[in-house]
Amino acid sequence: MASSDASVAAKSARVDLIRRNLVEIVTEEEMIKILETKKPKAYVGYEPSGEIHLGHMMTVNKLMDLQEAGVDIVVLLADVHAYLNEKGDFDEIREVAEYNRRAFIALGLEEDKAEFVLGSEFQLERDYVLDVLKMARLTTVNRARRSMDEVSRRKEDPVVSQMIYPLMQALDIAHLEVDFAVGGIDQRKIHMLARENLPKLGYPSPVCLHTPILLGLDGEKMSSSKGNYISVRDSPEVVNQKIRKAFCPEKQLEDNPIIQIAQYHIFPRFDKFVVERPAKFGGDVEYETFEELSKDYAAGNLHPMDLKLSIANYLNKLLENTRRRLEESE
Repeated sequence: MASSDASVAAKSARVDLIRRNLVEIVTEEEMIKILETKKPKAYVGYEPSGEIHLGHMMTVNKLMDLQEAGVDIVVLLADVHAYLNEKGDFDEIREVAEYNRRAFIALGLEEDKAEFVLGSEFQLERDYVLDVLKMARLTTVNRARRSMDEVSRRKEDPVVSQMIYPLMQALDIAHLEVDFAVGGIDQRKIHMLARENLPKLGYPSPVCLHTPILLGLDGEKMSSSKGNYISVRDSPEVVNQKIRKAFCPEKQLEDNPIIQIAQYHIFPRFDKFVVERPAKFGGDVEYETFEELSKDYAAGNLHPMDLKLSIANYLNKLLENTRRRLEESE
């Protein structure tokens, strides 16, 4: 009986780990069934980016959770997608993709348990291209455009490549033979397109795991052009400077980027969070859960600057090994 109870507890802990800090699972029932019947495979696709930042780390953290839960991981370095989305020529994109691979490993992905795949390794094959054409016959122009609106560089004057992009992203799931598609909630429309149309082509429908979208440090949408993010290559001094200037309204939990960093980056990776402050301001205070921190902050018991200074300290602890590993891999 004790052995049975332990097994149930282990299964519950596994599901809780996968569920942690997700906006939604489509659908949880399907996910649990897969977990019970096979060793699943999950993937995230990344357009190669010049800077890997806290926004990317949202899905990297989830991949790490999935690895801990015994799920195999595929990381798609989507060079063809990046080309379609006007991110440079193939030589430039592939050079950046290699940096991205090293950055994800430096962040903590277990290299021997993760497969890194360039899109061009399979997306130019005959069967894949034929599937793109078949998917095109199933998808309206409006549906394809809506699916790309969140991630496209050109919303006002779209080009045809933007219509191809979501069809390919749906087919990546099938051709990589993954069970779980992981992505930010901005990927939802593309994932729903995959769930609806892949079965029509004879492929299974994926389970979709959606993470929140991290705000930029100014409280607006994160953007490379605005520089309102923290890169894994930022020095401790730059991290401190950016966090001190960040938007962090007193007592406000919603739409607060510093609170988001605490929730999604600090508490999942540290057993406790200590805010250091002078005795005249109440002395040090220790939090074991995000709920404890958020309750204190909303009540006004924690000043924004005290929170910022401690967040910067923990972020630098988190990024210290990443910076070192990146330097060693060069």
